[in-house]
Amino acid sequence: MARRPTDSKLTLWGSRLAGAVLLSLAACGGRSEQTEPAVCEPPSRPEVRGFAQCGPTLDFTPINSYVGEFSDVIQDREDAVVLIDGRCTGTLIEASAGPVVLTAGHCVRTGDIPLVVFNFEDDEDGDTLITEGLVIEQADAPDYALIQLDALPAVTPIPLTTQVTERLAIVQHPRGYPKVIAEGAFLDTCDQLLFYKDLDTLVASSGAGVLNRQGHLLGVHTDGDCEVSGRGTNRGWTVESIVEASEYLQASDLAER
Repeated sequence: MARRPTDSKLTLWGSRLAGAVLLSLAACGGRSEQTEPAVCEPPSRPEVRGFAQCGPTLDFTPINSYVGEFSDVIQDREDAVVLIDGRCTGTLIEASAGPVVLTAGHCVRTGDIPLVVFNFEDDEDGDTLITEGLVIEQADAPDYALIQLDALPAVTPIPLTTQVTERLAIVQHPRGYPKVIAEGAFLDTCDQLLFYKDLDTLVASSGAGVLNRQGHLLGVHTDGDCEVSGRGTNRGWTVESIVEASEYLQASDLAER
């Protein structure tokens, strides 16, 4: 199981994209506005993947304009975040068998050859890098896939971790837009899932890595149940569950860091 959080404090930064996107249907509904549903409470109706913002504002910051709490680590990590086929996000991760891109399983299928784009950013800090890769693993539960790239750019892969912190960040390509960062609060883990609050995601954020305060990859974002009212959570699968399911990734690829 993931460890309990070890640090706190942060102020969310305003969104450059607020009002520019349509809200998607939230997965949870029909519950009292006065009661926050339990993390592992089954949905009251068949689940629909939702990708709505958490709260009244959409708190995305373009990655090269970011000056928040994660500033001391994020610029060393964000180069590993990629846009996949213009419709999902992924992260180049460190693995003993060789770096691979980790994304959500519902984004691709085994044997697919997706287009992977590095450094698609506003005020880019380098050249946009485009390559292809082969999907070597894919599953729906846990919801993950691994992509082996045809060519590895000069990018440092992000290590995997089991260490939860109170504040989390997701570097992502919402709706296929240039790379942004959003931050929020860790809520809980349950049934191999990682839950977080006030951490905005949208369509195409699927597959983005959930980073702890040290900038290590704790989970993979897959689903959103947030509401504009501030209720609900977003969630993803823990890397522990993914490593356990994977033939490519090894237990030694995980560390408490």
